[in-house]
Amino acid sequence: MGQALENKVVKSKVGEKVSLPCCHEIPSSESLQNYRVYWQKNITDVVLAYPEENMIFQHERYQNRTEMDPWNLTLWISPMEILDNGSYQCVVQRNSVLVCRESVILFVTADFSKPNITAEVSADSCESTEMVITCSSHGGFPKPKISGALNNVSVEWNASWVSESSLSPYNVTGKLVLNVTKDINITCSVEYSGFAKSTSLPLKKTNNCIVPPVHPSYNVITASIIIVIIFIVAITLAARYLPRHGIFFSVCSHCCKRQDSVEETVKEYTKAPMSSKVTAETSSV
Repeated sequence: MGQALENKVVKSKVGEKVSLPCCHEIPSSESLQNYRVYWQKNITDVVLAYPEENMIFQHERYQNRTEMDPWNLTLWISPMEILDNGSYQCVVQRNSVLVCRESVILFVTADFSKPNITAEVSADSCESTEMVITCSSHGGFPKPKISGALNNVSVEWNASWVSESSLSPYNVTGKLVLNVTKDINITCSVEYSGFAKSTSLPLKKTNNCIVPPVHPSYNVITASIIIVIIFIVAITLAARYLPRHGIFFSVCSHCCKRQDSVEETVKEYTKAPMSSKVTAETSSV
């Protein structure tokens, strides 16, 4: 239930029962029959009218939702609606003489849903992960403020609101672009009329910076192919010319043998006269 404050401001939530205090209390020696009491909203709309104890008027919006205490003239409203938000005035007359007139400000709030935080990766690299953070809440009143913190450091959201009118529930959405370089925690809060709803979400850097294997460069690949081609050509040439070199070696070997026989013949020829000389000397003896 809403409580009346010292400065005649009353706060209540949708669905609750609230009491709006009046400026006069009827003494026990008198009765409401001696008074005229009017409860008005925004000065122009009459909520209740009690001339001489009988209610003669009740605004259609407040039918079956309002009642007035016959002694302290407190106005009760239940259940509260957003449209009840505004300034109320209690006017008391006794014998057509104004006794008092006083205003009460009624602030009506409607709870927002618990904020929902989502994170979408928009870009990723080894150094950082770029994320678009969205925080949303709906169904509350009045127009809220959206705030947040990144590892307990305040951040500013790009907020937008949607509502059918100034006295209708609000939907709020906040967006934030972050470059995440390490694991962090983000908090989103929706604040309204002294109340707040908060949600936190841990954010993790998605890229672990795994270095891919280094592939050979274009120049290394080209040089390797050239070496392989040269090696194949060399083997091919060797297979083609090595048999001929084998014949040459055999011919040379045959030539060497013939030269050796000629030298032996020359040696025998040079030895022959010496033998004749010895024979001649022998015969002369």
